[in-house]
Amino acid sequence: MIARRVALRRTSQFLRPSLSSVTPNIRQCVRYSSTSKGTDEAGRRRGGAGRFLSGMLVALAAGSAVVLYPTLTKEAPKPREAVLEYEKARPVPESKEDNRDLISSQHLQVKKSWENPGVYAWGSNSGRVAAPDSTDSLVKTPRRISYFDGQLLRDIKLDREFGAAVTEKGDLVQWGVAFSQANPLPAETLKGKDLVKIAISRDRIIALGKNGTVYSVPVSGTDQTAGEKSQQSSWLSFWSRPETVNYRQLKPRNLGWGESVVDIASGLEHALLLTTSGRVFAAASSTSDFPSKGQMGIPGLTWATRPKGPYDEPHEILSLKGFKISKVAAGDYHSLALDSDGRVFVFGDNTSGQLGFEVEPQFPFVDAPIPLPFNKIYGGSNLQPRVTSIAAGGANSFFTVDAKRIAGIKEDANSIRDLGRVTADTWACGSGIWGSLGTGKWTHVSLGPSKIKSLSGLYEWDENTNSVIPIRLARLSAGNTHAAAVMDNVTSVDTSEINTNNDTNWGADILFWGGNEHYQLGTGKRNNLSLPTYIDPLDGGEGDAEKGRKGEHHRFQITPRTTVRLGEGGTGRKVSVEQRVECGRFVTAVYSGT
Repeated sequence: MIARRVALRRTSQFLRPSLSSVTPNIRQCVRYSSTSKGTDEAGRRRGGAGRFLSGMLVALAAGSAVVLYPTLTKEAPKPREAVLEYEKARPVPESKEDNRDLISSQHLQVKKSWENPGVYAWGSNSGRVAAPDSTDSLVKTPRRISYFDGQLLRDIKLDREFGAAVTEKGDLVQWGVAFSQANPLPAETLKGKDLVKIAISRDRIIALGKNGTVYSVPVSGTDQTAGEKSQQSSWLSFWSRPETVNYRQLKPRNLGWGESVVDIASGLEHALLLTTSGRVFAAASSTSDFPSKGQMGIPGLTWATRPKGPYDEPHEILSLKGFKISKVAAGDYHSLALDSDGRVFVFGDNTSGQLGFEVEPQFPFVDAPIPLPFNKIYGGSNLQPRVTSIAAGGANSFFTVDAKRIAGIKEDANSIRDLGRVTADTWACGSGIWGSLGTGKWTHVSLGPSKIKSLSGLYEWDENTNSVIPIRLARLSAGNTHAAAVMDNVTSVDTSEINTNNDTNWGADILFWGGNEHYQLGTGKRNNLSLPTYIDPLDGGEGDAEKGRKGEHHRFQITPRTTVRLGEGGTGRKVSVEQRVECGRFVTAVYSGT
């Protein structure tokens, strides 16, 4: 023990000069640590244990100094020279148009949408809807449905088990296993009706003809060919031929002179019919269940209390009489109506808060239209709201609002001073467990409408008017658990040879959010998204790779309406065309619409 103490003392004495010149603070800390109380009252130092601990701490400090010495005495390294990375050289353009393709992914997307019109679909393929000619259960990224290559469509609707579309000529096309287990490929069914729009229920297709006639067509091809069929009459009263498809007509009673149906919407069990006079009729749209959650807007109407006549006879919603309704929308079990003055009426199921107010367990649904007061939602501000459009799907509702900034609200409405500034907002309510509210929150039940901040309060500079303008939504499509919004931003679709080499076309921004368990968002991943997000171009970047942009990420922009010549090089027929998005039940499509 004595030899060890001597060795430690010698070691500490040997290292002290170095410590004093390099780290005096360490030496001081060691001194205080080894003699915390100094000497006792008799002036005697502590015994062997204290001296041993002191020696050990000195040795540790000395070792640290030896390790740190090279670092403390080493010269600072010289800064490295910055390495500049230049943009990869682009291929030499062969023409002015080729130069535009090389510098802009958006220009290339717009161009391809005109050269190769058709349908891209993705999501669940268990019913052979997203890819009718494939047995893949899922389609993770946009894929073309070859049947529609080169075609323009008037409308398209998608369910997990079946799909339906209206051709440019107004004929109905159906596909999917619910249409035919043996042959789920697309096939024309109802022809010669000049259809303009369709809606789908659980087992039927509601189709609107250009003349206002509403048809209810079975989804199943077997049901279409079974039973007695009506006669298709001609303007020659003595000539008629039998129909090839068994269908029913939904005929509202007591229509006025010149009044006809101009819009339709459908949930799983009910349909809404809007007339040119702004009246709304409701009818059963499924043969499996009669509407029972108030979604028809007629108090007391059930299967047991329905009047005599066809089970799917349309009934006018008398509570809306006196309001000129301009738009209707339907979720699975609820309904929305928007009048020409920007007021919204809601009715039906509210178990997820999809009607825009807090859920009351004792009143799970509302069987008559009630107004949704957006004035109270904007209460306390100097903004005067006006709802401009509505959409619904599954257990969700969406509203777009123009909020005009005013000087103040007084009793006399004429004294309100318009300050000229308009804010465009988007609101959502209902079930948000899959992120389908788009608010960034995973909410089971809504207590009221929530603003989708990513789609609200947006502005841009308009060079045509030299002013700042709000960015509204051009279209919002709501599926069962997911949704897509097309922005009404400034676009460019008129670039021609008279423009410079660097002038390009670009389309409208489009964003997706909500449930993604079947890859219906088109991101290529399976995670749900609670915030609106962009996806890659529909061709998966193939066009960008051909133009030297392989590995780069560019967002999909949807082409707005314009009149062009179709085909490569613009050598085809001249038409007015736009791309549209349709969110269905776990499936999504983007198609070329006429």
